[in-house]
Amino acid sequence: MKVLIVLFVVFLLSLCIYKWASSSWNFLMAGNIALCVMMCFAASGHFAFTKGMEMMLPDFIPFKKAVVIGTGFLEIAAGIGLLFSHTRAYAAVFLIAFFVLILPANIYAAIHHIDLQKGDFNGPGTSYLWFRIPMQVLLIGWAWYFGIKLAA
Repeated sequence: MKVLIVLFVVFLLSLCIYKWASSSWNFLMAGNIALCVMMCFAASGHFAFTKGMEMMLPDFIPFKKAVVIGTGFLEIAAGIGLLFSHTRAYAAVFLIAFFVLILPANIYAAIHHIDLQKGDFNGPGTSYLWFRIPMQVLLIGWAWYFGIKLAA
């Protein structure tokens, strides 16, 4: 939920700042700035809640800590990539694939009641997926719309 608040608040603030500074609405940049900031915010969880993030990965995944830290850096890099016209589409395609690929980890975490922030097994369970899956679809659509469609 926090990531969506970050996404929408930064989007609205960016829109207003662009309107104030240039007298025009810059939906393209506002959408990409918002997703960039949201990705950086989400990436901070990889560093602050490493143990909980490691627990989200199934047992067959080796080097869990490196995977968690590495994906945190990838999220930051992809977010920054959205800010530049020459890397925007690549970053958006990467994020779309990333959002699809991380969904199984979120499903695994929900099934096993993993609480990401506490690093224990007292999480909300599968009811969380009623929120998480639509959120993933929204993020995929956001990356496509602002990173590919509007940028074309």
